[in-house]
Amino acid sequence: MPKVKVKSGAKKRFKVTGTGKIKRKHAFKSHILTKKSTKRKRGLTHATLVSNADTNNVKAMLQL
Repeated sequence: MPKVKVKSGAKKRFKVTGTGKIKRKHAFKSHILTKKSTKRKRGLTHATLVSNADTNNVKAMLQL
């Protein structure tokens, strides 16, 4: 039986926690940072969890 392939973009962007939740990074932190406030940029630094509405789609891309 062939291996199950996962979406390459998804495996680079998401990590699964020990409890099965999916971690993601915030968007809008890569460029054009001069017009964004320090507080906003600092908030975008930390990782967060994928929302409940998107969890099933991400799990399907990761073949979980």
